[in-house]
Amino acid sequence: MTTPRRRRPTMADVAERAGVSRTLVSFILDGKPGASDETRQRVLAIADEIGYRPDSAARLLAQGRSRTLGVMSDIRQLFEAELITHIYPAAEKLGYEVLLSANLPGRTEPTVVESLLSHRCGALILLGPKAGQDFFDELASRVPVVVACRRLTGLNDEVPLATVRTDDAKGIRQAVDYLVDLGHHHIHHVSGGTDPGSDDRQEAYCRAMRAHGLAGESVVIPGAHNEEAGAEAARTMLAAPTLPTAVLAGNDRCALGILDVFTRAGVDVPGRVSLMGFDDSRLSENPRIDLTTIHQDAGEIARRSVELAVSMLVEGPSRATDVVLEPQLIVRGTTAEPPR
Repeated sequence: MTTPRRRRPTMADVAERAGVSRTLVSFILDGKPGASDETRQRVLAIADEIGYRPDSAARLLAQGRSRTLGVMSDIRQLFEAELITHIYPAAEKLGYEVLLSANLPGRTEPTVVESLLSHRCGALILLGPKAGQDFFDELASRVPVVVACRRLTGLNDEVPLATVRTDDAKGIRQAVDYLVDLGHHHIHHVSGGTDPGSDDRQEAYCRAMRAHGLAGESVVIPGAHNEEAGAEAARTMLAAPTLPTAVLAGNDRCALGILDVFTRAGVDVPGRVSLMGFDDSRLSENPRIDLTTIHQDAGEIARRSVELAVSMLVEGPSRATDVVLEPQLIVRGTTAEPPR
């Protein structure tokens, strides 16, 4: 004979044992006011005694939300693609589905967000968004929001936003320190333009150069986080009277564009010019590229983003959270001592 499965305790069971209404039990378990301290303690003790655990899935359903995390991504960015490969298993481990929507030319971020919300996503994870602070503040009043790979300057406890990012400034300092230690003084930086993280990386580059007494050697070339911008920056450098001995690109994709143009022009990398990126996307470790770069932990960013989104969804909004992860210098074959 099979043993009958024990019925899972319900909120109604707690209410009956405590001699109060189910609504009052709900208020107490949700941390809302409306009960005396004595009643609160009695209800919590009974819930613990009979093994009652809130049904988060039922709670979300009652709120009109699903166990689906909406993810906005720029599918052209290699690093964001890596984040997505880690987001899926992290969400599945916690019992959640993932719904992707891409922001593309002609498809604005508000359009992407509204598309995800129309599918009743319970929470949103936005990868490298470009929108202004007001957009995030308004969105966070409607749904739990986690912003990945971008620092927000307007975080405050009144708006329950969460961010997960790498310390961009520290990563750039590591890159400049490493190049200077190799003997480089003429180090150019190709910025990411208006792309997320670009301002922090550019400012950190300028500060690091000043710290090494190289402020007069600082050169920032406007760019973007893509190969086309890197290629254009490389052509700008080739047209100048002299080349720098090292180039620090805004990200790996930009560095790949620089590498392509330099190689086609016969510039030896790293014999003539050392080159560094930022991200450590999988393509960077390809033996034919072998790019020295600053590593961002895609797996950890994805895991922490998913956990924060689920926590905010199940437990309700909390104070603003900013998770900052450590960068890591990855030395490969595109950097060397400057030519003598």
